[in-house]
Amino acid sequence: MARKRIFQKKFLIASIAGITLCFTLVISVYLFSFLLGPPQLVNDQNTIYHSNSGEVIGEERGVENRYWLSLDEIPSSFMDATLAIEDQHFYDHNGFDFKRILGAALSDFKNFSLKEGASTLTQQYARNLYLTHEKTWTRKLKEAFYTVRLEMYYSKDEILEGYLNTIYYGHGAYGVEAASRYFFDESAIDLTLAEAAMLAGIPKGPTYYSPFNDSQRAKTRQHLILNAMLDNEMITEENHYLAKREQLAFNEQKNEQEHEIAPYFQDYVLLEASNILDLDSETVRSGGYHIHTTLDVDLQDELMDKINTVIHPTSDIEVGAISMNPHTGAIQALAGGRDYEQSQYNRAIWAERMPGSAFKPFLYYAALSNGYTPSTQLMSKPTAFELSDGKVYKPANFNNYYADDLITLAQALALSDNIYAVKTNLFLGAEQLVDTARSFGIDSYLPAVPSLALGTATVTLKDMVAGYGRLANGGYEINGFTIEKIVDRQDNTVYEKDVDDQKQVLKPTTAFILSHLMTGMFDRALDGYMAVTGSSIANNITRTYAGKSGTTDSDSWMIGFSPEVVTGVWTGYDDNRPIEKVKETTYAKDVWATYMEAAHQGLPFSTFDVPSGVTGLPIDPTTGKRATPYCDTSRVMYFEKGSEPMSYCSDHYHGEERDDIMERGRDSEKESDGGIFKKWFDVFF
Repeated sequence: MARKRIFQKKFLIASIAGITLCFTLVISVYLFSFLLGPPQLVNDQNTIYHSNSGEVIGEERGVENRYWLSLDEIPSSFMDATLAIEDQHFYDHNGFDFKRILGAALSDFKNFSLKEGASTLTQQYARNLYLTHEKTWTRKLKEAFYTVRLEMYYSKDEILEGYLNTIYYGHGAYGVEAASRYFFDESAIDLTLAEAAMLAGIPKGPTYYSPFNDSQRAKTRQHLILNAMLDNEMITEENHYLAKREQLAFNEQKNEQEHEIAPYFQDYVLLEASNILDLDSETVRSGGYHIHTTLDVDLQDELMDKINTVIHPTSDIEVGAISMNPHTGAIQALAGGRDYEQSQYNRAIWAERMPGSAFKPFLYYAALSNGYTPSTQLMSKPTAFELSDGKVYKPANFNNYYADDLITLAQALALSDNIYAVKTNLFLGAEQLVDTARSFGIDSYLPAVPSLALGTATVTLKDMVAGYGRLANGGYEINGFTIEKIVDRQDNTVYEKDVDDQKQVLKPTTAFILSHLMTGMFDRALDGYMAVTGSSIANNITRTYAGKSGTTDSDSWMIGFSPEVVTGVWTGYDDNRPIEKVKETTYAKDVWATYMEAAHQGLPFSTFDVPSGVTGLPIDPTTGKRATPYCDTSRVMYFEKGSEPMSYCSDHYHGEERDDIMERGRDSEKESDGGIFKKWFDVFF
C-alpha cells in the first residue's frame, strides 16, 4: 500500500508538472503571437529560375495567374465544397481541430511516422504562406505558431478569403479564380456546383487530382465531396443527383509553361529540383524557391540559332543537343527539340537511340588500356566473323569502302573503319567494352555482343556527352547537372552543388592519347581509302577539337570537345524512320561545328595538356612507324613512354637512301629516350 501511495503521489506530481509545462508553453505561444502582430495574408510563392550569371530565365506562373476575389464574389457552393472536404468545423475551432489532431497523432505514434494529416484550413493556409511542405516536427511547430497568429488577428472570413485566393490548384494556377479560368475558361463567379466540387478536390494533391492528369481519380474525389456536402445538408438530394451527372466542359488543355528561354532546360531543372528536395514537382513549382542553374544564356541563344539556321524549316527531323562544362558537368545549353510548343518531349535527356560509331571511343580506350597503341595495325577488308554460337557476323564499312590492307588505329578511328572496330572488340572480349563504357558513365543496357563496337545499343545524349567530357577533363568522373544552388523562401540555401571532390575514373595518359587521336577526324593527313569523317566541316573550324561522329539508318550524331566545352548533337525522326535526304545526314555535324565555333568566340586558344609519361612523335599514318622526310604525310601521335615505335617508315624511299635510313633506325633503337630529338635531327639532316 505504501508503494502504491508513493507511486500515486509521483504520478500526481508528474501530471501537475506536465500540465503546468503545457499551460506555460501555450501562454508563451499566445503571448509571442500577440507581440509579433498580424502576419501578412499574401505571400509570393513563385519559384524562379536563374541563369549561371544570376539573370532570371523563367518563373513558374504566378502574378499573372493570381486573381483576388472578395468572399462575396466567390460562389457559396465553392466555399461549402472546400469546407466539406478540407475543414468541416472551420467556423467552430480556433485554428486547431483537436479531435482530428489526437486521432492523427495516435496513428503517427503507432506507425512512427508523420504521414497522417489533420490540418485545419487555417493550418494549411499558414503552411502555404510561410513554411515548406516537409514532414518534420519543427515544421509542424512553426505551423502551429503561425496558425495562432492568423486566428488571433484575422476573422474567419478573412482567413477563408485568403485561403481560397492563394491555395495552389496545379498547372501554375493559384487561387479559385485562376483555377476556374484555367480548367473551365470562365470566372469563378459562374462556377456550377459540379465544377465547384471538381476544383475543391484538387488542392489536396494537384498532381494526383487534376482532371488533366487523371480524370477518373478527379471524378471520384468530386463525388466524395458532393456526398460530404449532402451529408452536411449543404445541398439537396436533387442538387446532388444533377451535379454527379453533369458533363463538365473543360477548357482546352494548355502547356503548363510557355518559356521563352530554354524551355526544355527548365523542365529538366524542375525534375532535378524535385529529386534534390524530395518533393513532387507541383510542390517545387509553388514553393517560392530561387533555383540557380548552370544555363549560359549566350550559349543557349547560340545553340538555338545554329539549330534554326542549319535545319531547313520545312524538315520535320528532330534534334537533341547538350553543351556541357567538361570540368564540372554543368549543362550550359540544351535543346530537347526544335519546337517546345509542338512537343515537350526532351530528346536530349530521355531519348534512347543507337549512337553508331560515336560509341567507338569507349572501345578504343579499352584497346589502348590493353596493349594497343595509335600505330597498332589490323586488316581492313570484308570479313565474316564466325561466333561462338556458330552464327556468322558480317559487318560492313560505310558505302562498302575498305583499305584492303593494314591500317593503324589512328586511321581506323579517323575513318571510322568498322572491321577494325569489330576485330578489336572480339580480341578484347565484348565484356571488356561493356565494363569500359560503364567507367564512362553509360548506364543503359549494353549487350556484350560483337556489334556493340558499332554502337548498336541504345543510349541517351546526356550520358554520351558526359562520357566524352571525362576524356576532355583528363579522366575525372562527371555527370550532367543543371542546378548550382537552391534558396528557399526564407533565403536559406537548402542545396548547393559540390564539384570539388571528383573521382579519377580514367587513366590520364590513356585519356589524353585517345583525345588526341579523336582530333584526327578533322585531319586530312589521315585520309586513306576514304576521307576522314570530319572532312565536310574541317575547313569550318579554327580550333583544336576532338570528336567522333556516328551514323545509323535513323540516327545522326556528332559529339566533340575542346578543353573548355563538350557538346553533343543528335538528329533523327521520333518514329525511327530512316534518314534518306542527303542534306539531313549532315545536320548534326553542321550544327555542332557552327555552335562550337560560336561558343569559343573570345576564348584564348588552348590545346590539351600533355600529361607526364607521354611522348609525341611524327608518325607515318599508313605504316604507323616514325615518319621520315620521304613520307608523303606525317602526323604527331602520342604514346605512353616505352610503347612508341622504334623503327622508321621505309615505304617512301628506295636504294641507298633506304639502306641509310634503315641503318639509322637500327642505331636509334639502341639510344635512350633522352636522345629522341637527336635521332629526329639525324634522320632529317
